[in-house]
Amino acid sequence: MHAMILAGGLSHERDVSIRSGRRVQEELRDAGVEVTLHDVDADLIPALSEGSIDVVWPLLHGSSGEDGSLQALLEVLGVPYVGTTSPAARVAWNKSVAKAVLGRHGIHTPEAVTMPQSLFREVGAEQMLDAIAGKLGFPLVVKPVRGGSALGLSIVNTRDDLAKAMVHCFAYGDMALIERFIEGIEVAMSVIGTGDEARALPAVEVSPADGSYDYDARYNPGRIEYFAPARLSDEQAQLVQQTAVDVHRSMDLRDLSRVDVILDREGVPQVIDINISPGMTETSLMPQAIGAAGVPLQDLYYAIIASAAARGV
Repeated sequence: MHAMILAGGLSHERDVSIRSGRRVQEELRDAGVEVTLHDVDADLIPALSEGSIDVVWPLLHGSSGEDGSLQALLEVLGVPYVGTTSPAARVAWNKSVAKAVLGRHGIHTPEAVTMPQSLFREVGAEQMLDAIAGKLGFPLVVKPVRGGSALGLSIVNTRDDLAKAMVHCFAYGDMALIERFIEGIEVAMSVIGTGDEARALPAVEVSPADGSYDYDARYNPGRIEYFAPARLSDEQAQLVQQTAVDVHRSMDLRDLSRVDVILDREGVPQVIDINISPGMTETSLMPQAIGAAGVPLQDLYYAIIASAAARGV
């Protein structure tokens, strides 16, 4: 089998993507697979059109890899690939739309409002911020509607902090999601498979030393303490696993995903993020979940690409 891993791109998450791609490349080579690592550039289509690639694994993060565009290109070219189809990727990439879909399936997410940067300019930022604070209260979480790796994310405790958080958020996109902060146990739920065959791996608990799970904390060892498996009761573990599988199926996701969940003080799983192209770096959450399940990385990665290649486009 000849697999191509796509990594890099032009998003803010380029470095993370390259690190993910190299890690997966190493594991697949150890499994005996011929692996090509390729960026998204002018040479990509010619390389894919040669016909020597059996399957592509897109490991791009950010808009180019998760908004459905790259998936649509691979569908046009007729190249089998790992991961979610372009229509489902577009829905999952937009956090506001994804929350609406989950709500229709009875899956809990924090109360939130979505606001474009243009509206702040048109009606007055100060009045908008007062209205949002009055509606949702504090603390709040502000993050771009489209984005990942906690880029542009802020946890807000005061009205002054809210204004700063909006400026930070709009540096990464023109649409902001402002949602109620949920206190509880944060876990990352990795799901493998498609449809009825989807299954959740053990939960990985995320415990930031300073309460901040930002970009730097995610990808630089030492600022986060992880517990794999998470420190949950059997009942809690089953509940968050079922929630993750429900999200995966309700959003029509394929092959793999990561669903970030906070188990709130009432024991209700609150979904805070969906990732169709999870990070695969040395500090990423899905590899930790795979390790907690006792499955060799190379075996699972091989099974993923073999399934995608057999399925076709």
